Amino acid sequence: MRHDLVMMADKREDDDTDVGVKLEARPKTKRPPLYKVMILNDDYTPMEFVVHVLERFFGMTHAQAVELMLTVHEKGLAVVGVFSHEIAETKVALVMDFAARHQHPLQCTMERE
Repeated sequence: MRHDLVMMADKREDDDTDVGVKLEARPKTKRPPLYKVMILNDDYTPMEFVVHVLERFFGMTHAQAVELMLTVHEKGLAVVGVFSHEIAETKVALVMDFAARHQHPLQCTMERE
């Protein structure tokens, strides 16, 4: 029996099953820049249309949309959302196309945050 213990001990010494953690230096990834999407006030687009746009393209409740529309009306513009470049660009294009199809001069723009 003693012979078995010696063999087991020898086997453990020869066995390369040590478990370790490999550490790699990872470069820190920068978050992509975000872009503010803004609606601009004009004297021709009906307030109800702006509320509809905010609900449809920015997922706002009716109350949120009305409040933001009033901000646009009073201050001249309002930030309606902050998105990645691709999403902001798409939202601007969708709003501008929708406004044009309904013959409203509503302007929607984006700028880097």
